[in-house]
Amino acid sequence: MAQRGKGAHSGARGGRPQGSRGARSQADLPGGRSQRQLRVGEELRHILSDILLRGHFRDPDLVDGVSVTVTEVRVSPDLRNATAFVMPLGGEDATKTIAALNRAHAYIRTEAAHRINLRLAPSFSFKLDESFDEAARVERALLHPVVQADLKKPADDETEE
Repeated sequence: MAQRGKGAHSGARGGRPQGSRGARSQADLPGGRSQRQLRVGEELRHILSDILLRGHFRDPDLVDGVSVTVTEVRVSPDLRNATAFVMPLGGEDATKTIAALNRAHAYIRTEAAHRINLRLAPSFSFKLDESFDEAARVERALLHPVVQADLKKPADDETEE
């Protein structure tokens, strides 16, 4: 009779290390987040956009038809907290709009809970998305005359051919 637990197949199935499912590691994904965090974050971004578009708010800072773009939603590993990066259209009254959204987080969480299939709806916090400012800074730097001159110089590799 053969002994159990000994031989070529003990431990891992099919020669594959345990815990490996062929998926990319968490470190390979943007920001070190898991595939589930990215998927839930994207779903929440669509839900938040829809909630903000409908605009059924009592807060006077949000009632006046403020148009807000939700650029990204980052979800914690346990999916209980979500940070939404938003930008008011034209960047007008950004701090006032962010404060109003943070005051309305309970309403937004309730609305999101009705629309997403999770055991617990995450708690939302809202932050101003500064990536637009960073992109504008990089674009200004690229358009600087010194940088343009460097970009137009022929590379050393091309001249030696």
